[in-house]
Amino acid sequence: MSDVMNGVGAGRTIDMVDEVPPGLLTEVRELIDGAALEDGRQAVSEQGRLNLRGGPREGVRHFLLRETDGGTLAGYAQLDGTDPVEAPAAEMVIHPAHRLQGHGRALGRALLTATGQRLRVWAHGGHPAARQLAKALGLTLFRELRQMRRPLTGDALPEPRLPEGVTVRTFRPGEDDAAWLAVNAAAFAHHPEQGSLTQRDLDDRKSEDWFDPEGFFLAERDGRLVGFHWTKVHRAEELGEVYVVGVAPDAQGGGLGKALTLTGLRYLAARGLPAVLLYVDADNTAAVGVYEGLGFTVHETDLMYRTET
Repeated sequence: MSDVMNGVGAGRTIDMVDEVPPGLLTEVRELIDGAALEDGRQAVSEQGRLNLRGGPREGVRHFLLRETDGGTLAGYAQLDGTDPVEAPAAEMVIHPAHRLQGHGRALGRALLTATGQRLRVWAHGGHPAARQLAKALGLTLFRELRQMRRPLTGDALPEPRLPEGVTVRTFRPGEDDAAWLAVNAAAFAHHPEQGSLTQRDLDDRKSEDWFDPEGFFLAERDGRLVGFHWTKVHRAEELGEVYVVGVAPDAQGGGLGKALTLTGLRYLAARGLPAVLLYVDADNTAAVGVYEGLGFTVHETDLMYRTET
């Protein structure tokens, strides 16, 4: 499906499509990467970039903003309407060479129109320009996602102390998929992004260059998966990541989360990485407390804005 919208003001058109045509993928990726190079931060998340490939995805739409003078792709937005409760969530980016021309506001208004004025929008890095745009679109702040970091050099990390009866091994692709997806969904039932991952989402990540099952740790008790720590290595930045730590609801509160976090941190440190990052919601005070106790401090924040309707 493709719809053409007139952008607010002269000099632009906005196409809404269910799938970015293969011939345009390179153009969209160059826009996203060019903006990231200028801004020092990706405006489109890992999941958003994965959504660009592999054909259409249910509930996901793409918005392509072109300047009518020459047809240059100046802006891109992605709308994910798969959350059954919350308003659709969007990410958007304007090419650095085409900013300050009203394109961001035009994309925002197109997103509001497409969602019936129910919208959530990420501002990765929380830049002042994004805050100003959110205000202009009538959006208010309601979520803060913190990026925290700590060095991996210096004092040795302590040995993990696993709860009684728990053992840890690494992930076996294909064999552990279903069990991991089930525990992930239970552990993050409250989380609109992580808890909704599907087999396709897992397969997407397993096909990425960074995927390494040796850095994907599973905790078991009596043969049942009760928790996990999936690590990630950003090779270009020489930076490790606590990609996701999850504990089954009936295994929470016994120190398993901290033990799994330490397991992954020690693995990343052993690979010679100088530092590690993670993401955590600011209102998840229990997790923030654990990470602060392990030496993490806030590096930057992502902000999400939404309509009040």
